[in-house]
Amino acid sequence: MDERPPRLTSVMLVSALIRRVQAEGGFAAVLRKGDADAGAIIIECADRGQPRLTLEQATGNDGKLAWRLVSERAEGDAADHQDRLQKRARLDPDLWIIELDIAEAERFAAETIGSA
Repeated sequence: MDERPPRLTSVMLVSALIRRVQAEGGFAAVLRKGDADAGAIIIECADRGQPRLTLEQATGNDGKLAWRLVSERAEGDAADHQDRLQKRARLDPDLWIIELDIAEAERFAAETIGSA
């Protein structure tokens, strides 16, 4: 018998995250819409238009959702980064890609579905 609590759908998590960021005066946008129920989520974190890092939703060893660092962005690697995201999207058609442009974007992600 599965004792894990029911999981929120991806569309619910994305909507909550976007609302929270916008309520704090930040910018949030869906760059790629994935499966509404169980699509994985990648977050592009920026601060004042400058990309900083990428987080991915993952299930930890304890079965709980959390965020893991995929990459930190350096200037000049935008094309390589986009290529990696496009490849990932081809491999996972259910994938969501969300952009958050607000100071401490990873904090909003962590507070919405778990630790970053």
